[in-house]
Amino acid sequence: MSKPWFLIPPQWAHDLSSLALPLYSFIHGRKTPQWNSFDWRGLHFANPLGIAGGVDKNADNLKDWWALGCGFVEVGTVTPRAQNPNPGKIMDRDLELQAMWNKMGFPSEGADDVFYNLSSYAPKYRTPIFVNIGKNRYTPNNQAVQDYLTLVDKFRPFADAYVVNISSPNTTGLRDLQNKENLDSLISPIVERVSRYEPTPVLVKLSPDMGEEVLSETVVHLANLGVDGFVLTNTTLSRPAGCTFPAEGGLSGAPLKELSKRALKIATESLGQKREGKLLVSVGGIMTPEDVFERLQMGADLVQIYSALVFHGPHFFHDVARRYNDGR
Repeated sequence: MSKPWFLIPPQWAHDLSSLALPLYSFIHGRKTPQWNSFDWRGLHFANPLGIAGGVDKNADNLKDWWALGCGFVEVGTVTPRAQNPNPGKIMDRDLELQAMWNKMGFPSEGADDVFYNLSSYAPKYRTPIFVNIGKNRYTPNNQAVQDYLTLVDKFRPFADAYVVNISSPNTTGLRDLQNKENLDSLISPIVERVSRYEPTPVLVKLSPDMGEEVLSETVVHLANLGVDGFVLTNTTLSRPAGCTFPAEGGLSGAPLKELSKRALKIATESLGQKREGKLLVSVGGIMTPEDVFERLQMGADLVQIYSALVFHGPHFFHDVARRYNDGR
C-alpha cells in the first residue's frame, strides 16, 4: 500500500504523525516554494497554501511544515488550560468517500506549553504563524470572552494573526457564539484588545452549516465589528449518502467541498466593497492541486488543507507548487 498509515487505526496514525513527520521532512524537505506570493498587513506569504487548525495543535512540528512547503501555518486550537479530548472514539476515516470524522473537542496542552514551543521557533520564523484560539470545554459561554482575551494577551509576541474559533461542532454550545446576539460581546472586546498594541489581525472561523442568509449577515456584521478576515470553514454536521459516521462530530474531506465553496462565494459577494483589505482563507474539501487553484480563482487569498494530508501525504505542498509552476 502506497500510504502505510492506512494500515493502522486513524487515532494511532494521528498520534504517530508527530513522530514520523520530522524524519519525513528531514529526508524530503526543501526550501519553501515560491508561487503566487503576496503580501498582506506586513506579512509575506511565499505561497498561499498552509495547514489548517487542528493539524499541529500544539506547535510541535513547525520546522517540519516549513520544510515540507507550507506558505503559512496555523497552530491550535489552543485553550487557556490544558484539556484532554472528548471521551470515547474521537476519529475515523472513510477511504471510499475520502472523508475524515472527528469528535476531538479542542484537546490542547494548554497556552503555556504552546507558548514555549512557539518561543523556541522565534528566531527561525520562515512563514507567518496564525494562532487558532478557543475556550476551554467547561467555560460557560457568558464567560468565554475571558478565555479568548487571555489567549490574545498570551500570544501577542508570536501570533501574526489570531483565528477566533467559534465554530467547532465538538465543544457543546460553542457554535452558539456565532449567533448575532453573542458576537458583539465576544468579538468587540477582542478587536479592542489587539488595537491597544501594534494591531494583530483578527480572523473568525465560521461553520459551513449556517444557512445562506445567516452566513451572509454574520460575515457583514463581523466586518462591521472590525475583524480582518475569515476562515471558511470548519467541519460539518451534515452527512452524505452512504456515510456511516455517527451523527455527532465534525466531518471533513471531500464531502465538505461544496459547502466550503458555497461559504467562500457567499462571503465574497456579501462583503462587496468591504472585501478590500479583508483576508479570506478557504478550507474544507481541498483534496487536489486543482482544488487549491479553484479556491484561489474564486477569491480566496489563502488555502488550507487537513484531510489532503491524510489521503495524499505530506508531499502535497510541493506537488501543488510543481503543478502551479508546470502550468505557467
